[in-house]
Amino acid sequence: MTKAEEVFAKVEQLVAGDLTKAEAFKKVAEEYGQPVNSMRGAYYAHTRSTGTGRPRRRETTPEDALADARAALERALANIDREIAMAKERADEAKAEYEALKSSADERKAAIKGRLEVLK
Repeated sequence: MTKAEEVFAKVEQLVAGDLTKAEAFKKVAEEYGQPVNSMRGAYYAHTRSTGTGRPRRRETTPEDALADARAALERALANIDREIAMAKERADEAKAEYEALKSSADERKAAIKGRLEVLK
């Protein structure tokens, strides 16, 4: 399997798992330790070699325009759910940080007060 095939497979797998293509390219780039544009280039080189890329249109028909609009709205619906999940994750992390800081506050304050006494 070529690198382009590997990149294509990994990106497609991540996109199927609810990541955007941009996020998938970033993740694969981190995995390979290479620039995002290199991964994007490998991905699209593979699509060109297999003919799996999107065909180019010569003209936009009303049916094409409606299909594009429908697809954009469906992506927007999926994005809303993803945004909510990400916001929930950030809120949970913030709450955990708050609880950790709150629970260790007395101990940290006591340690600082002890050091202040030594400096007097």
